[in-house]
Amino acid sequence: MAVYVVIKRKFRMNRPDEILPLLKELNERAKVQPGYVSTDTLQSTEDLGDYLVVSVWDTIEDWNNWFRNLERKEIQDQVDSLIGERTFYEVFQPVSS
Repeated sequence: MAVYVVIKRKFRMNRPDEILPLLKELNERAKVQPGYVSTDTLQSTEDLGDYLVVSVWDTIEDWNNWFRNLERKEIQDQVDSLIGERTFYEVFQPVSS
């Protein structure tokens, strides 16, 4: 069953030229991981510094494997350092109706 990973970041920094390549690298590396389906990046209309990423994976195991990936962690640590906040993750699954 597919899972949807919601990733929330607040950009409170003046160095977008440093962070954007890191985010692109995270996305490019995720795309080649087993079980990766898609990613949508959304920007708040009320606070332009708020971003929400919805990443879809075939299974929770696929997501967990990517989440534990050391290269992903290293890049994510750089992102968090630049934005000055921790990135938040929450995993959702579809509800049967």
